[in-house]
Amino acid sequence: MTATAPVADTRALGLAHYAARGVLEHFLARHGLTFQQQITLRAAVAADTPWTPDDLVARVRDDLKADPADVRAALGALLERRLLVVDGAHLRPTEAGRELTAAVGAESAPVTARIWGGIPAEDLAAAGRVLALVTERADAELAALTA
Repeated sequence: MTATAPVADTRALGLAHYAARGVLEHFLARHGLTFQQQITLRAAVAADTPWTPDDLVARVRDDLKADPADVRAALGALLERRLLVVDGAHLRPTEAGRELTAAVGAESAPVTARIWGGIPAEDLAAAGRVLALVTERADAELAALTA
């Protein structure tokens, strides 16, 4: 009997997402962060220029397809913990926010390496192209549904 590879579909994508997210949430829990808070903080830390609160909320809402009120709550929690601070019209990550992002990355890196390690580069490239296309099409469908 020959085993065949599963076909990539919505279920396979969802299972992979939730498996990887479960791993990340294990590390986030150690630091009292939620997934949405981490995505928000990471966006602020990785930004080339500071975000306004509204722009950061819009970015995370678009990335996660999340309710803006939930994103604002995540942002509020980050401000309360002083992982982000308001600087005029913009938000800036604090040193504590940068350190927390780095710590989560360092703690999860060995597990991430085991998950992704050994996958041939051409398979990763093909998966990347497919995922980008699925994201583009799903975003277009969602925009049409909510227009």
